[in-house]
Amino acid sequence: MEFSEVVRRRRMIRHYSDKPLTEEAIERVLASALRAPSAGFSQGWAFLALTDPADRARFWPFVPTRVESTPTMQNAPLVVVPLAHKAAYLERYAEPDKGWEDRAEARWPAPYWYIDTGMAALLMLLTAVDEGLDACFFGIMPEQLPSFCQEFGVPDEYAPIGGITVGYRAEDTPPQTARVTERRRNANEVIHRGSWGRHS
Repeated sequence: MEFSEVVRRRRMIRHYSDKPLTEEAIERVLASALRAPSAGFSQGWAFLALTDPADRARFWPFVPTRVESTPTMQNAPLVVVPLAHKAAYLERYAEPDKGWEDRAEARWPAPYWYIDTGMAALLMLLTAVDEGLDACFFGIMPEQLPSFCQEFGVPDEYAPIGGITVGYRAEDTPPQTARVTERRRNANEVIHRGSWGRHS
């Protein structure tokens, strides 16, 4: 599939069939995350991949509003939780070639551990489309995170940024509403050329 077509087709799908994925497709989706850029090549991320039905069943109670609004998300045969590892960045930038020996978080203009892990998540979403699959990124509410991390043995220094479902969309998935198209901002609204407010 042409890359432009992958980008055009990408959308958040919340209704899945229970059709299984091949192991090869799962591994390609997961491996694509490792190609994401990261500040200082810190690679401060990890990915909890849930493919066993029992493991996926343990996951869904931690996103109760998601289950309530779109219960067929639970049919997705792959759930991935990307985890950001801030300490990897602070340690990397304390090395001699960077020199931030104080490991001060205030030096960072933005929390790149979250940004880079988000880029890795996007690569998985795009790879799913390229594989002829569908995917969705969704949040895990802060109040659920401590019990989620305890359930799955996630170390304290890793921060979940959300969840990703991957699978085949259900045949009765509702079409994208006209409201989404109406709300989509066009290039002339968001791209400023040379100076703020200049769109051409």
